[in-house]
Amino acid sequence: MPKGIRAIISDMDGVLWRGMQPLPGLHDFFAYMLDKNIGFVLATNNSSKTRMDYVEKLATLDVNGVQPSHIVTSGTATASFLKTRYPQGTRVFVVGGAGLKQILTKAGFMIVEDDADLVVCGIDVDLTYEKVRKATLLIRGGAGFIGTNPDSSFPSPEGLVPGAGSILALLEAASGQRPIVIGKPERGMFEAALRQLDADPQETLMIGDRIGTDIQGARALGIKTALVMTGVEDEASLSSSQTKPDCVFEGLPDLIAALKRGD
Repeated sequence: MPKGIRAIISDMDGVLWRGMQPLPGLHDFFAYMLDKNIGFVLATNNSSKTRMDYVEKLATLDVNGVQPSHIVTSGTATASFLKTRYPQGTRVFVVGGAGLKQILTKAGFMIVEDDADLVVCGIDVDLTYEKVRKATLLIRGGAGFIGTNPDSSFPSPEGLVPGAGSILALLEAASGQRPIVIGKPERGMFEAALRQLDADPQETLMIGDRIGTDIQGARALGIKTALVMTGVEDEASLSSSQTKPDCVFEGLPDLIAALKRGD
C-alpha cells in the first residue's frame, strides 16, 4: 500500500457492491474512513442514478453518513462539461435513464424527443431499437454526440452485463461518428473528485475494479491506485495489461487490513 494516503476515491460497482448485493468489507471500509477522518469521494461511471440515489442506496445497505457531496458520477461530470460548451436551454436527446435526464434538466438543458442539438448517451436498461434509430438519425443530421462513460460492461450478481460503452459502440457503428466521452478514464471525473477532496494526487488513493478506467485514468494524474479483484478483472487480464496498479487485493477486507497496517 502506498504511504501517506490522506484521501480516497473509490469506485462503487464491483468494489462496494454487485447490484444490490454488498461485497465483503463494505461496512468496515466506511467505518475505517470515518474513524481515521479520511476524506473520501465515491466516483462511478454509472450515469443512470443521481447523487441522492446513491446516498439512499448506501442507507439501505446500512451505510449512513454519506452526503451527496461525497458522490461524483459520469452523469454529473457530463452535465458540468456540457455547461462549459453549450448554453442553457440546449435541446438534448438522451439515451439513458431517468437519473441522467434529471441531472441534465437540473443543469438547465431541455430534454426532447426530436430536433435535438445534442445526443447524450449513458447506460440505458430500457434500450429499444426506436431510441437507437432516433439517436442515429440525429447524429447523422449534425447533433453533437456525447457519451457519459466508455465502460463496455459492468458487474452484476449474475456476471458481466452490457454497459454504456456497448451502446456507444452501437451508435458509433450506426452513425459513423465517434462520441466525446466524459467519464473514467478521462481527466474530468478525477479532477472533480480531487477538487471535492481538496487533495493532491500524491496523497490520494483510487480504489477500482477496472484497469482500463479506474486504474489507467488515476495513474495518468499521478493518483496512487489499488485494484480489487471483485469486479471486472481476473488474473489473466491483470497479467496481460500494460497498465499496472500500485497494489492488488482480493477485496476490501485485504485492502482495509493493509491500510490499517500502513503497508
